[in-house]
Amino acid sequence: MQYKIIGQTVPVVEVTLNNGETMYTQSGGMTYQTDGISMKTNARGGLMKGIGRMFSGESLFMANFTAERDGATIAFATTVPGNIIPVNLSEKPNGITVQKGSFLCAEDGVETSVTFSKKFTAGLFGGEGFILQKAQGKGMLFLEVDGDPIEKELQAGEVLKVDTGNVVAFEPTVSYEVEMVKGLGNIFLGGEGLFMTKLVGPGKVILQSQNFSDFAGRIIPFIPNK
Repeated sequence: MQYKIIGQTVPVVEVTLNNGETMYTQSGGMTYQTDGISMKTNARGGLMKGIGRMFSGESLFMANFTAERDGATIAFATTVPGNIIPVNLSEKPNGITVQKGSFLCAEDGVETSVTFSKKFTAGLFGGEGFILQKAQGKGMLFLEVDGDPIEKELQAGEVLKVDTGNVVAFEPTVSYEVEMVKGLGNIFLGGEGLFMTKLVGPGKVILQSQNFSDFAGRIIPFIPNK
Protein backbone atom coordinates (compact mmCIF):
# COMPACT_ATOMS: atom_id res chain seq x y z
CA MET A 1 0.00 0.00 0.00
CA GLN A 2 1.15 3.51 -0.84
CA TYR A 3 -0.53 6.80 0.02
CA LYS A 4 -0.31 10.54 -0.52
CA ILE A 5 -2.21 13.40 1.12
CA ILE A 6 -3.69 15.87 -1.37
CA GLY A 7 -5.01 19.34 -0.64
CA GLN A 8 -4.83 21.75 2.27
CA THR A 9 -8.30 23.07 3.12
CA VAL A 10 -10.30 19.83 3.10
CA PRO A 11 -7.58 17.28 2.26
CA VAL A 12 -7.93 13.69 1.07
CA VAL A 13 -5.65 10.72 1.59
CA GLU A 14 -5.30 8.88 -1.73
CA VAL A 15 -4.32 5.24 -1.28
CA THR A 16 -2.94 2.96 -3.99
CA LEU A 17 -3.55 -0.72 -3.23
CA ASN A 18 -2.16 -3.99 -4.53
CA ASN A 19 -4.42 -6.93 -5.30
CA GLY A 20 -6.07 -8.21 -2.09
CA GLU A 21 -5.21 -5.23 0.09
CA THR A 22 -8.08 -3.62 2.02
CA MET A 23 -8.85 -0.22 3.52
CA TYR A 24 -11.86 0.48 5.70
CA THR A 25 -13.70 3.60 6.83
CA GLN A 26 -16.97 4.53 8.44
CA SER A 27 -20.02 4.66 6.18
CA GLY A 28 -19.82 7.62 3.80
CA GLY A 29 -16.09 8.15 4.25
CA MET A 30 -15.00 7.31 0.68
CA THR A 31 -14.52 10.23 -1.73
CA TYR A 32 -13.49 8.62 -5.04
CA GLN A 33 -12.02 5.42 -6.44
CA THR A 34 -10.80 3.86 -9.65
CA ASP A 35 -12.01 0.62 -11.23
CA GLY A 36 -10.79 -2.58 -9.63
CA ILE A 37 -12.04 -2.07 -6.07
CA SER A 38 -14.86 -4.05 -4.44
CA MET A 39 -16.86 -2.80 -1.47
CA LYS A 40 -18.27 -4.80 1.44
CA THR A 41 -20.17 -3.22 4.34
CA ASN A 42 -20.33 -4.98 7.69
CA ALA A 43 -20.22 -4.41 11.45
CA ARG A 44 -16.48 -5.30 11.42
CA GLY A 45 -15.77 -7.41 14.46
CA GLY A 46 -19.40 -8.14 15.22
CA LEU A 47 -22.48 -6.28 16.36
CA MET A 48 -21.17 -5.44 19.84
CA LYS A 49 -18.03 -3.81 18.43
CA GLY A 50 -20.23 -1.90 16.01
CA ILE A 51 -22.38 -0.61 18.86
CA GLY A 52 -19.22 0.38 20.71
CA ARG A 53 -18.11 2.42 17.70
CA MET A 54 -21.45 4.24 17.73
CA PHE A 55 -20.75 5.35 21.31
CA SER A 56 -17.34 6.62 20.24
CA GLY A 57 -18.84 8.78 17.51
CA GLU A 58 -18.35 6.45 14.54
CA SER A 59 -20.89 4.51 12.48
CA LEU A 60 -22.32 1.10 13.35
CA PHE A 61 -21.20 -0.34 10.01
CA MET A 62 -17.85 0.01 8.30
CA ALA A 63 -17.23 0.09 4.55
CA ASN A 64 -14.39 -2.22 3.50
CA PHE A 65 -12.70 -1.58 0.14
CA THR A 66 -10.56 -4.36 -1.35
CA ALA A 67 -8.37 -4.10 -4.44
CA GLU A 68 -9.03 -6.71 -7.11
CA ARG A 69 -5.92 -5.77 -9.05
CA ASP A 70 -2.61 -4.00 -8.46
CA GLY A 71 -2.62 -0.21 -8.67
CA ALA A 72 -6.26 0.37 -7.74
CA THR A 73 -6.76 3.76 -6.07
CA ILE A 74 -9.20 5.02 -3.47
CA ALA A 75 -9.42 8.30 -1.54
CA PHE A 76 -10.90 9.38 1.79
CA ALA A 77 -11.54 13.02 2.75
CA THR A 78 -11.88 14.91 6.01
CA THR A 79 -15.41 15.96 6.94
CA VAL A 80 -14.47 19.55 7.86
CA PRO A 81 -11.53 21.87 7.01
CA GLY A 82 -8.40 20.51 8.63
CA ASN A 83 -5.60 18.02 8.19
CA ILE A 84 -4.91 14.30 7.92
CA ILE A 85 -2.29 12.63 10.11
CA PRO A 86 -0.84 9.22 9.14
CA VAL A 87 0.07 6.87 12.00
CA ASN A 88 2.07 3.68 11.37
CA LEU A 89 0.75 1.33 14.05
CA SER A 90 3.30 -1.31 13.04
CA GLU A 91 5.78 0.94 14.86
CA LYS A 92 3.50 1.28 17.90
CA PRO A 93 2.96 -2.22 19.37
CA ASN A 94 0.91 -0.77 22.24
CA GLY A 95 -1.35 1.17 19.90
CA ILE A 96 -2.72 4.67 20.34
CA THR A 97 -5.77 6.17 22.03
CA VAL A 98 -7.99 8.23 19.72
CA GLN A 99 -10.64 10.83 20.51
CA LYS A 100 -14.11 10.18 19.11
CA GLY A 101 -14.60 11.46 15.58
CA SER A 102 -10.87 11.49 14.77
CA PHE A 103 -10.79 8.13 12.96
CA LEU A 104 -10.78 8.58 9.16
CA CYS A 105 -9.66 5.24 7.69
CA ALA A 106 -7.21 2.40 8.21
CA GLU A 107 -5.67 -0.70 6.69
CA ASP A 108 -7.34 -4.02 7.33
CA GLY A 109 -4.73 -5.05 9.92
CA VAL A 110 -5.73 -2.19 12.24
CA GLU A 111 -8.42 -2.81 14.85
CA THR A 112 -10.29 -0.28 16.97
CA SER A 113 -12.11 -0.83 20.25
CA VAL A 114 -13.89 1.39 22.75
CA THR A 115 -12.18 2.55 25.92
CA PHE A 116 -13.46 4.82 28.68
CA SER A 117 -12.20 7.61 30.90
CA LYS A 118 -11.11 6.27 34.29
CA LYS A 119 -13.29 8.77 36.15
CA PHE A 120 -16.77 7.70 35.11
CA THR A 121 -18.75 10.64 36.53
CA ALA A 122 -16.44 13.33 35.19
CA GLY A 123 -16.31 11.64 31.80
CA LEU A 124 -20.07 11.19 31.73
CA PHE A 125 -20.77 14.85 32.25
CA GLY A 126 -17.68 15.94 30.35
CA GLY A 127 -19.18 14.66 27.10
CA GLU A 128 -16.44 14.38 24.50
CA GLY A 129 -13.78 13.23 26.96
CA PHE A 130 -15.61 10.13 28.18
CA ILE A 131 -15.60 7.65 25.31
CA LEU A 132 -12.41 7.02 23.35
CA GLN A 133 -11.09 4.46 20.88
CA LYS A 134 -8.01 2.28 21.21
CA ALA A 135 -6.40 1.61 17.83
CA GLN A 136 -3.73 -1.09 17.46
CA GLY A 137 -2.49 -3.70 15.05
CA LYS A 138 -0.39 -3.75 11.90
CA GLY A 139 -0.70 -1.10 9.21
CA MET A 140 -1.53 2.54 8.63
CA LEU A 141 -4.16 4.51 10.51
CA PHE A 142 -5.28 7.93 9.27
CA LEU A 143 -6.68 10.53 11.67
CA GLU A 144 -8.61 13.64 10.70
CA VAL A 145 -7.82 16.86 12.54
CA ASP A 146 -10.07 19.92 12.78
CA GLY A 147 -7.92 22.90 11.87
CA ASP A 148 -4.17 22.47 12.39
CA PRO A 149 -2.41 19.64 14.25
CA ILE A 150 -0.29 20.39 17.31
CA GLU A 151 2.07 17.66 18.53
CA LYS A 152 3.52 17.64 22.05
CA GLU A 153 6.08 15.26 23.54
CA LEU A 154 5.37 15.17 27.28
CA GLN A 155 8.13 14.26 29.70
CA ALA A 156 7.52 11.96 32.68
CA GLY A 157 5.14 13.71 35.08
CA GLU A 158 4.59 16.68 32.77
CA VAL A 159 0.97 17.86 32.83
CA LEU A 160 -0.99 19.33 29.94
CA LYS A 161 -4.60 20.50 30.43
CA VAL A 162 -6.66 20.77 27.25
CA ASP A 163 -10.23 21.51 26.26
CA THR A 164 -11.70 18.04 25.70
CA GLY A 165 -12.72 18.79 22.11
CA ASN A 166 -9.16 19.68 21.14
CA VAL A 167 -7.62 16.29 21.95
CA VAL A 168 -7.03 14.07 18.90
CA ALA A 169 -4.89 11.18 20.14
CA PHE A 170 -2.18 10.18 22.60
CA GLU A 171 0.16 7.28 23.30
CA PRO A 172 -0.86 4.70 25.94
CA THR A 173 1.96 5.82 28.25
CA VAL A 174 0.08 9.11 28.72
CA SER A 175 -2.38 9.00 31.61
CA TYR A 176 -5.70 10.64 31.01
CA GLU A 177 -8.66 11.93 32.98
CA VAL A 178 -11.44 14.51 32.69
CA GLU A 179 -11.66 16.99 35.54
CA MET A 180 -14.09 19.77 36.43
CA VAL A 181 -12.96 23.40 36.24
CA LYS A 182 -12.42 24.73 39.77
CA GLY A 183 -14.19 27.82 41.12
CA LEU A 184 -17.81 28.90 40.71
CA GLY A 185 -16.75 32.13 39.02
CA ASN A 186 -14.75 30.22 36.41
CA ILE A 187 -17.64 27.81 35.83
CA PHE A 188 -20.33 30.44 35.32
CA LEU A 189 -18.32 33.36 33.94
CA GLY A 190 -15.22 31.86 32.34
CA GLY A 191 -16.86 30.78 29.09
CA GLU A 192 -14.48 27.83 28.72
CA GLY A 193 -16.86 25.01 29.65
CA LEU A 194 -17.12 22.88 32.79
CA PHE A 195 -14.47 20.28 32.05
CA MET A 196 -10.86 19.98 31.00
CA THR A 197 -8.82 16.99 29.88
CA LYS A 198 -5.73 16.36 32.00
CA LEU A 199 -2.90 14.56 30.20
CA VAL A 200 0.19 13.44 32.13
CA GLY A 201 3.38 12.27 30.44
CA PRO A 202 5.48 10.58 29.33
CA GLY A 203 4.40 10.22 25.74
CA LYS A 204 3.26 11.90 22.56
CA VAL A 205 0.02 13.90 22.39
CA ILE A 206 -1.72 15.14 19.24
CA LEU A 207 -4.07 18.15 19.56
CA GLN A 208 -6.19 20.09 17.07
CA SER A 209 -6.46 23.88 16.90
CA GLN A 210 -10.18 23.79 16.07
CA ASN A 211 -13.05 22.06 17.83
CA PHE A 212 -15.66 21.91 15.08
CA SER A 213 -18.48 20.94 17.46
CA ASP A 214 -17.78 24.08 19.48
CA PHE A 215 -17.55 26.14 16.28
CA ALA A 216 -20.90 24.80 15.07
CA GLY A 217 -22.48 25.63 18.42
CA ARG A 218 -21.31 29.23 18.11
CA ILE A 219 -22.83 29.80 14.67
CA ILE A 220 -26.16 28.04 15.26
CA PRO A 221 -27.73 31.12 16.96
CA PHE A 222 -27.07 33.12 13.79
CA ILE A 223 -28.81 30.68 11.44
CA PRO A 224 -32.32 31.87 10.46
CA ASN A 225 -35.16 29.69 11.72
CA LYS A 226 -37.26 30.27 8.62
